[in-house]
Parts: sequence; structure tokens; C-alpha cells
Amino acid sequence: MIGVILDFPGGTLEQHDEAVKRMGFEPGGPAQPDCLFHWVAKTDTGIRVVDVWTSRDAFDRALNQDFGPPASDLQMPDPEISFYDVHAYLRSPISDG
Repeated sequence: MIGVILDFPGGTLEQHDEAVKRMGFEPGGPAQPDCLFHWVAKTDTGIRVVDVWTSRDAFDRALNQDFGPPASDLQMPDPEISFYDVHAYLRSPISDG
């Protein structure tokens, strides 16, 4: 598993939401099969996305094939990306339901 932090300096929540919509997803709904978790928040300089993926390859594929085209169309800034090997995680039993 890989943890990913994407900082989009100058990006907006509206751009993020529209890109997600163009990919065929809805906030609070299911994500891509290899994306275990995704959240986004406004920062002082733009937006931050935090994800957990099954692998780096799955993330790279989704970034380039799924997210890249709508992000480019919406003129989102290029993200600053940090990767982390996930050692362990916990999840709520609520997510099982």
C-alpha cells in the first residue's frame, strides 16, 4: 500500500469536485477500485488531497489516465506529490456497512 499526499497550490475545491464528477464519481461515494481512501481539504495555498492506494502503479495509472485529462481541461495546477509506504492502518467498522 502507498499513501499519497498531493498539494495543488492555487487549486480550488470546485476544480477538484468537477474533475471527480467528470471521472464519473460522486463525493461520499465509491472510488476507483485500487483507491482505498480519498479526502480533500482547502489549505492556505490551495487544496490538499490525501489518498491510500493498493500500489504506486495503480496510483500512477489513475493519475495519468483518469484524473489527468479532466484536471488539465479544468486548468488545475500541477500537484506537488509525496509518497509514503503504509506500514499499518485501522478502519472503522462503519465502513463495512
